[in-house]
Amino acid sequence: MLPLADFPEARRRDIRYILADIDDTITTDGVLTAAAFSAMERLTTAGLRVIPITGRPGGWCDHIARMWPVAGVVGENGAFYFRYDRSARTLQKRFVADAGVRAAQREKLKALAADILAAVPGCAVSADQPYREADLAIDYREDVAPLPPEAVEKIRDMMAAAGLTAKISSIHVNGWFGDYDKLTTTRLMFRECFAADPDALKDAIVFVGDSPNDAPMFRFFPNSVGVANVRAFLDRMDAEPAYVTVAESGKGFAEVADLLLAAR
Repeated sequence: MLPLADFPEARRRDIRYILADIDDTITTDGVLTAAAFSAMERLTTAGLRVIPITGRPGGWCDHIARMWPVAGVVGENGAFYFRYDRSARTLQKRFVADAGVRAAQREKLKALAADILAAVPGCAVSADQPYREADLAIDYREDVAPLPPEAVEKIRDMMAAAGLTAKISSIHVNGWFGDYDKLTTTRLMFRECFAADPDALKDAIVFVGDSPNDAPMFRFFPNSVGVANVRAFLDRMDAEPAYVTVAESGKGFAEVADLLLAAR
């Protein structure tokens, strides 16, 4: 990883889209600070498209798409994208799996959650699980005392053994049925919402993240940035960001915004 200051100025001027994880990337210790929200607003006002790419649930993403200064949101690690049309006052919801499939899968996930809670003391079903459409989120450090890496890996392994795709975020282990992830649904959103091919647009996109479930995005986008706290997960990631900020979490995200806006 190179320092963010090494991001060439000429390339910064070409950026049109800022994709960013939410937890511990835009937020700081679970809080959306004024500085991070202002960073999104300033980027949007400057004509850039800001799109959160998150593991957070559908219920939260409905609010984010409507209320935040963003061009859309990819949620539950790629289960869907939501996009609010402010002129038409309509919310577009695009799921990878249909409602019937999601309902059947939720019953299976509920049973698996019980098995995981019994096998891994100290973990919990995430407090935001009731608002989820397609995945299971097991909390290992948000509302519970932080668990050791071996416990977190056991949760992931149990999900994988049950046939789920499993990813570790900075606070949860998420599992779902299907082979989609943050990247596949981001690519879908670009094609369907912006009539654009992200493969051809790579140089116009920055992705900002912090944890192992962001690895597909770090690998795909050459202009990828890790906020400083990404260093805590490097030994569990199979792809690193190209650049790293000085500051952690929301301050690191604001650092990226400041750099991009200064180049314009």
